[in-house]
Amino acid sequence: MHVIIVGGGIGGLALAAGLRRHGFEVSVFDRDRDVAETAGYHITLDGRAQAALRELVAPEILERLLRSASALRLRDRDALWDRRGHLLAFGPRLEDNPGVDIDRITLRTVLADAVGPDLHPGWTVTGIARAADGAPSAVFADGAAHQGDLLVGADGAHSMVARYLAGGPTNEPTGIIGFSGRTGAEHLSAAERQRLGARSGMAIGPHATALYIGFLDPVGNALLDAPAGREAITTGPTYIWGAMFPESSATDAMRTLRGTALRSALLTAFGHRGWSRHTLEVIDRAEPSSIAAFRFNAASPRAQDLAPWAAGSVTALGDAVHATPPTAGMGAGAAIRDAASLVANLRAVASGTTTLPVAVSSFEAEMRIRGSETLVAAMRTVRWMRATDTRLGAAVTATATPVLAAAHRLGRRHRADRPAAEARTGDRVRRHG
Repeated sequence: MHVIIVGGGIGGLALAAGLRRHGFEVSVFDRDRDVAETAGYHITLDGRAQAALRELVAPEILERLLRSASALRLRDRDALWDRRGHLLAFGPRLEDNPGVDIDRITLRTVLADAVGPDLHPGWTVTGIARAADGAPSAVFADGAAHQGDLLVGADGAHSMVARYLAGGPTNEPTGIIGFSGRTGAEHLSAAERQRLGARSGMAIGPHATALYIGFLDPVGNALLDAPAGREAITTGPTYIWGAMFPESSATDAMRTLRGTALRSALLTAFGHRGWSRHTLEVIDRAEPSSIAAFRFNAASPRAQDLAPWAAGSVTALGDAVHATPPTAGMGAGAAIRDAASLVANLRAVASGTTTLPVAVSSFEAEMRIRGSETLVAAMRTVRWMRATDTRLGAAVTATATPVLAAAHRLGRRHRADRPAAEARTGDRVRRHG
């Protein structure tokens, strides 16, 4: 069986690596000329995504990935802040969390190595053709075509393949625009490094404004103690942040900016919405060339709405089917799990225990459930943000967050005072007992 994969992102490369490992003929066509032509940010792989990778890649490939990963269990608990930098709450403890963070470029590069010569960069697929027997072909911009037994779209939220199958778009804008960048911890003031700590966090404000600050350190928080084999592009404690605003003509204009101009525009936009300057230091000190804009698109979170086509010799996975905002950190992991599911179903075809249409149907049914789960989690934050963009929501956010911050401070003070009070009580008991 020959499988054509359109798109060389995380999902497409994971699928190709798994198919190669299990003896399938595969061809991956990606429009990028270099796998490093991607945003230099990080992604989170939970235990399920790592288990899927174990099925897809050889042990030595998985070890290369894990040598360059940052362990969540070594991070401090995540934090929730307000726009003034006041602490509102901590997230759950991470000591038993098996998840890892890894640079997107690193993950994509190592997976590309696993695919080897079956990855064809610099090829743009513009259409799909069918032979008389239904066999699909990828049609390229120059008119050439490449035929296979199964064609899989792994071409992202604006997937040509999924649009071909569904007869239209498979997702829509959420109304939120994101701007991301990277800031080395060493560039921040000592006070801000102490406030942010070795943790990820989210700061929220009125009018659908938010600032996510992710912490990545594949050296200090290395999952495996193997410095000689470390391939991460991040070489020290780094904050990888995402600024979020409601979509508007102003954000449309900001998306045309680059470098220091975009950085200045972000600081101004947050300032106009009442954010304290010190909470924006991570943006102010960012490397200008790392800052980029992107739109939050999302598919329907209802499983029955995903992959709304009859199963056959063309299918899709990852964001092509269940485009997911980055607000839950689950999109790439879901795409990897999609890939593992498709490989497992195609192996059943190769063994003669099922047919290709049945295998694709089984894969798509599993993917619908997985995609729905991922979207429900990601859209919670998006809905929360959008709720703050009404007059009432903005007022409630502006007035409630100081109260929550004060309550959190009082709670911490009470917990700190309790051991001392208990010690004094114990002393009195011992003296008078």
